Amino acid sequence: MLGKLSARTFLRRYWQKRLLFVPQALPGFNGVIDSRALAALATRDDVESRIVEKRSGRWHTRHGPFEKARIKKKNATLLVSGVNMHVAAAEAMLRRFAFIPQARLDDVMVSYATPGGGVGPHIDSYDVFLLQGPGRRRWRVAAKEYVAGPGDLLYLPPGLEHDGVALDECYTYSIGFRTPRGTELGAAFLDWLHERGLTDAVYRDPQLAPVVHPAQIPSGMLAFTEKLLSRVRWSRRDVADFLGRYLSAPKPHVVFRRSAGRGRGVRLDARSQLLYRGERFFLNGESFSVPKRALPGLKSLADRRESDLERLAPIRALIGQWQQAGYLHYTNKVKKDG
Repeated sequence: MLGKLSARTFLRRYWQKRLLFVPQALPGFNGVIDSRALAALATRDDVESRIVEKRSGRWHTRHGPFEKARIKKKNATLLVSGVNMHVAAAEAMLRRFAFIPQARLDDVMVSYATPGGGVGPHIDSYDVFLLQGPGRRRWRVAAKEYVAGPGDLLYLPPGLEHDGVALDECYTYSIGFRTPRGTELGAAFLDWLHERGLTDAVYRDPQLAPVVHPAQIPSGMLAFTEKLLSRVRWSRRDVADFLGRYLSAPKPHVVFRRSAGRGRGVRLDARSQLLYRGERFFLNGESFSVPKRALPGLKSLADRRESDLERLAPIRALIGQWQQAGYLHYTNKVKKDG
């Protein structure tokens, strides 16, 4: 999907550096969902959606779920996030970008727009690939202009202002990436420390004497706080454990559903995120380890998102628990390694 560029060349020359437009990156691409199915997804409370309409020169946004997701015949857009979690072909599309770490992949958002539809000029803080489905969209990026037709691909690095307007009824597939911010990570890490048993000592001052300056912070309280915080320690292993849990945790609205049946292999549910670092694994916000003999098979499942059951024999009971929880599903169609 990168034209004549290899993944290595693309990452070196373009990734987070400059835009790339690839005509016919996916020739004959007709999309993976129609407007009716997209509107049906927008009525569900486990799906993020919004409708953006341009009225009197201004953009107006309504957020789902909608009782009925209807949009006007002009200047309107229906956007549905996480379509890959509900449409297998959209999930397959997301995994075409597996040359980028899964911890960075976010989801596939699909926008269906009527002529003149868009969301207005904006800047994203994350990388995004914009794959055009049926219809045409005109993109203005800085001083450049592109008209994207079915199968054309536009890559935009973070911080680049862009504006896409539908020239006719069209679909655009946005493959987005996670970019955690420092404040976000810091707050989540402090929560993680608290869950691990950060001391809950209570400040006391039984020897308190009358003060002359009541607005001055007491020295005893300052010493208590300094001693308390000095006890907070963490290692690189702790950080890896926190990051693995954090990056694999499902979004709040995600709901897992168990499927029935058996098979020769298993495939991770599209909502599941299985990551690893060394011999530690992270699945949907949980951290765990497995016997050494199970490491190759489980790492293969994490990397490829599917595996033959024979390779997972040492943890068959665990696989059964994940199937019951809806984290993965049995299948008879398993790709061979290599």
